[in-house]
Amino acid sequence: MKGIRGERLAGEFQKEIYNVISGKLRSEFPELSKVISVTEVDVAPDLKSARVYISIFDTDKERGEVSFNIIKENAGLIRYELSQVMRLRTVPELRFIKDGSMEYGEKIDKILSDLDKNEK
Repeated sequence: MKGIRGERLAGEFQKEIYNVISGKLRSEFPELSKVISVTEVDVAPDLKSARVYISIFDTDKERGEVSFNIIKENAGLIRYELSQVMRLRTVPELRFIKDGSMEYGEKIDKILSDLDKNEK
């Protein structure tokens, strides 16, 4: 969603979705990974749907996948909690997408540190 209103709404959605995941969802599912970030929210212009980009950093890849699946399966709960907090006529349907930017950054850091070791 373009424009000042769209950017502001996307920022509010990002903040509130993170609060729901780190609060209510974590209390119901203590097996969630410790580091979960909502990296971006892209809201459709008609406010019917939103793509939510989630980044999960966990040393155990399987636990990271389980955490992402828990979040996807509880999209309805997260949407309901958003409707309780945000004053909107409709809360968009949430589609969660895995964002691999943290893993990509870790991979680049490892390559750079290996190159630095080889030069010495």
